[in-house]
Amino acid sequence: MKILAIETSCDDTAVAVLEITRGRFKILSNIISSQVKLHAKYGGVYPMLAKREHQRNLPIVLNKALRRAGFVNIKYQKGTSSFYETANTKKGPNIDLIAVTVGPGLEPCLWVGVNFANELAKKLNLPIIPINHVEAHLVANFVRSNFQFPISNFQKIFPAIGLVVSGGHTQLILMKNFGEYKILGETRDDAAGECFDKTARILGLGYPGGPAIAAEAARHKPKAISYKPSLPRPMIYHKNYDFSFSGLKTAVLYKVKGEGLKAKDKKYIQAMCWEIQQAIIDVLIYKTLKAANDFKVKSIILGGGVAANKELRKQFAEKIKKEIPDSLFLIPDSKFCTDNAVMIAAAAYLHFLEKKPKAKKEMKAEANLEIG
Repeated sequence: MKILAIETSCDDTAVAVLEITRGRFKILSNIISSQVKLHAKYGGVYPMLAKREHQRNLPIVLNKALRRAGFVNIKYQKGTSSFYETANTKKGPNIDLIAVTVGPGLEPCLWVGVNFANELAKKLNLPIIPINHVEAHLVANFVRSNFQFPISNFQKIFPAIGLVVSGGHTQLILMKNFGEYKILGETRDDAAGECFDKTARILGLGYPGGPAIAAEAARHKPKAISYKPSLPRPMIYHKNYDFSFSGLKTAVLYKVKGEGLKAKDKKYIQAMCWEIQQAIIDVLIYKTLKAANDFKVKSIILGGGVAANKELRKQFAEKIKKEIPDSLFLIPDSKFCTDNAVMIAAAAYLHFLEKKPKAKKEMKAEANLEIG
């Protein structure tokens, strides 16, 4: 089976072709066009600009993905997603199914991918499966060479606690089985990735904030500075599973303003970045392990762009090994933590096996779609 997947939920235009043979995944292509440089001057994603870029880039990215996957060269009529082949045949590429992200995400961006997929499905007479972006981030853990389906293998993994942590989401999810989810807690304000972006802006580090703060934190040498910044760990010991990171952002703002010229010192910035990163990691680990213990799960599964943070990955692994060593810890390869279409294709395959939802002929975007 070959699945063509499309992802346009935020500022990455992504298309992938995934081949599944006897339960094993083979990535035929994985093309991503990033808009990071374009949005950097705004300090974040500008939705209508992102939509315009998706409209411009999606046909190009699709063409590259199909060519990389070994299909014939595809050309596009200007201004539409219609295409024709340069080969001596009118048949489309050998695709069995189309998958597309329908939500959650930025609605103008989602509609670009959804409309494109709808038109493509009509041209190729193929079914479409709608994919939840948050679920796909968790499914990214199964895109690995040593993992084999069928779904019966999931009995070793579920029930699990899933943590999706990105620029738009910070959610703790009880995963009873694939497709059976309950949101235990989520951010009440800023997502963890959003907090990274905003605090990086305060420190003059630019966008995206997560990698910028991680890079400065890695350069921090505790003995090189006499003053150690101290920041709050918001809601860390609350009995619920919710998060809040806006207070952390505000604390950074007040400290930087209060320090004046000192806040511009390179060593101070490195120390502050280390403390920001550690504050976020402390909260994420504590809440996740609390949920894992409370619900006596078999696994802890991470996903989302922030899960690419090296220090977070290291500390999560160490803490789980120390406190709940019998639990399985799953975290995607770093390249599959950020938005990509491979995870969309993988989620579609699992839903296809489960036959829920049924493959549909036309999709709609849902910006506030919840997992479940």
